[in-house]
Amino acid sequence: MGSSNRRAEPDAPDDDRRPGAMTRPLPSWTDRFRQSLPGREELVAHRWLRPVAGRLVDPRLWRLQHESVARGVAVGTFWAFVIPAAQVVVAAAHCTWWRANIPVAAAMTMVTNPLTISFWLWLAYQVGALVLGEPLAAAAPQGVGTIEWLSAFGWPTLLGMGLFAVGGAAGGYLGVKLFWRLRVWARRRTRRKP
Repeated sequence: MGSSNRRAEPDAPDDDRRPGAMTRPLPSWTDRFRQSLPGREELVAHRWLRPVAGRLVDPRLWRLQHESVARGVAVGTFWAFVIPAAQVVVAAAHCTWWRANIPVAAAMTMVTNPLTISFWLWLAYQVGALVLGEPLAAAAPQGVGTIEWLSAFGWPTLLGMGLFAVGGAAGGYLGVKLFWRLRVWARRRTRRKP
């Protein structure tokens, strides 16, 4: 039960607890979001991505260029709605083939996260039932098996999620291209004004 006679390093976290010490500002939500996304090293080391690991380190997949960003939005949005798990991994693999921005695609897969997936599934069912011309069920049937539940809710939901995937990817791609062009137009316009 002896006490430790270690001296605290000047950069030690305990130094900030002294009275009068300057506190570090809390990281912004964008910094925390960036830290939560996987980096190059993590993606290259992932066992599912080994077949494309050599392509993942291509610097063009990590730069913010308008075409790669637009493709990243499209790839990430598509996979966010198509599969319920491992979206970031699948999106990163497809970014190597489509030459899309990997961080943007990874961020776009977060559209369907555990907090929002129930809303998206509900909305997908509503849209799918509307497209199929089926009446909307007031509540889930009680005491039915999986096959009956899927026949009642599954097909409209799958159709709706597919429509969201394709429509979201196309809309995201076109939206980024439009935003980028408007941004360039606005910069040129401000440069021309004396």
